[in-house]
Amino acid sequence: MMRRARQIQIQIHQWMDGMVFALGLWLAHFIRYHWHGIVLYLRKLAVVKALAHFVRYDLARVPVGPAPYQPDRVLPFDVYFPLFLVVIPMGMFILEAEGFYEQALFAPRRTKAWQLAKACFIATIGLIMVVYLIRGVQARGVIVLFGFCSFALMLLKEELVLRGRQGQLGMRQFTRRVLLVGEPAETGGLRADIGRTQPDLEVVGEMDLNRTSTRELVGFLHEHSVNNVVFSARHTVFGKIEEAIQACDLEGVEAWLSADFFQTRISQTTLDDFCGRPMLVFRSGPQLGSWAGVIKQFIDVAGALFLLVALSPIMLGAALVIKLTSPGPVLFRQKRAGLNGRPFTMYKFRSMVSNAEQLKQELAALNEMSGPVFKVSKDPRVTRFGRLLRKYSVDEFPQLINVLLGQMSLVGPRPLPVEEVNHFDDWAHRRRLSVKPGLTCLWQVGGRSEVRDFKEWVRLDLEYIDHWSLWLDIKILWRTIPVVLLGKGAR
Repeated sequence: MMRRARQIQIQIHQWMDGMVFALGLWLAHFIRYHWHGIVLYLRKLAVVKALAHFVRYDLARVPVGPAPYQPDRVLPFDVYFPLFLVVIPMGMFILEAEGFYEQALFAPRRTKAWQLAKACFIATIGLIMVVYLIRGVQARGVIVLFGFCSFALMLLKEELVLRGRQGQLGMRQFTRRVLLVGEPAETGGLRADIGRTQPDLEVVGEMDLNRTSTRELVGFLHEHSVNNVVFSARHTVFGKIEEAIQACDLEGVEAWLSADFFQTRISQTTLDDFCGRPMLVFRSGPQLGSWAGVIKQFIDVAGALFLLVALSPIMLGAALVIKLTSPGPVLFRQKRAGLNGRPFTMYKFRSMVSNAEQLKQELAALNEMSGPVFKVSKDPRVTRFGRLLRKYSVDEFPQLINVLLGQMSLVGPRPLPVEEVNHFDDWAHRRRLSVKPGLTCLWQVGGRSEVRDFKEWVRLDLEYIDHWSLWLDIKILWRTIPVVLLGKGAR
């Protein structure tokens, strides 16, 4: 699908989805406070009676809830109006962050349903946090029902849109006729991709400019009423491509040039502009300069603030015990490699003796981790209280300050000392620096004490980078809770 039309359709669908989420909130309120009447009405329907009789179920057993007219138990919907300002943009942004609008229009229903389920779950959690922060009086049952209602309405909306696009009128209105220009090997692969991912594009023909002239191309445009021409120029002389594009320009036919001149192993290629010049962008890390990145940053700041407040008694107690039981500063400061290797000062509660850095060289023979990283399971430099701090990851809590400063994230590859990063013997290992370092990561929740090969550590970090999503962050944060509470895997 051509980019401008795709963008317009995405914007239309985003606003439709925002309205659907708002409708889901209204429906949740209606069900919550009118459940009594809904059940009584359903009992009277002949279809419901017949179905109940078929499965031998007594409709009288269905709970009808409280009586419908109890003003002291009913919150008017006016109370929920301010939440519309949250629900509508939040639903749009979460779906955008989950990549819902990047998938093909006719993607499998199972794929769409799973993405919608995740988005509605995240939206429900976000709405609960908003109600808690503003100390709203909204009923919890309405908020929970909001997630289920939004999910059901979004599924219904997607099904209706799909049926409309698959109908004859929809296919005639939205189908565009496309001509593929390039060598047969290139256009054949492109035709297969279009058939698999863009069913609203009709390929009317293929043409090789190395064997045909621009005049023949123009004649084909006239004969088949072509809407778009897609050029694949990898093995075609650019002079011929330029002439053909100029012909399309005069004909008023939109021309697209496939920018796959260079084949990269990892990077994804996107088109952007820089100072008014079109640019091909090769990116091998997640695109955090997007709505998903904005939401991730918001979660980092809000989560760090919340955790600092919630954990402040534990942090104050830990600081006091460190001061009383071991000489030296309470906080340990060290230069770590941040985003793209930029050094920053990372904070931790000191769990070792004050001269631990000086003793590191003497313990080099005890290193249990291959590669440039230094790890010792029973490090003699760790104090008695420090072992307790490390077991429950309390020593990491001050890094919430680094998160607030924008130097770290809640989820991301663990930051390594600058000295260890400088000793990387494989350039590919530096790709773990393409995102902000984090407090927790796949390596930590996956059993950090069992990982003794630095390459395996890097593999887990790159797996996180290559498959990053907000949902993955939420899963890692959720899996971190038992790891911290039970002291699993700590060294």
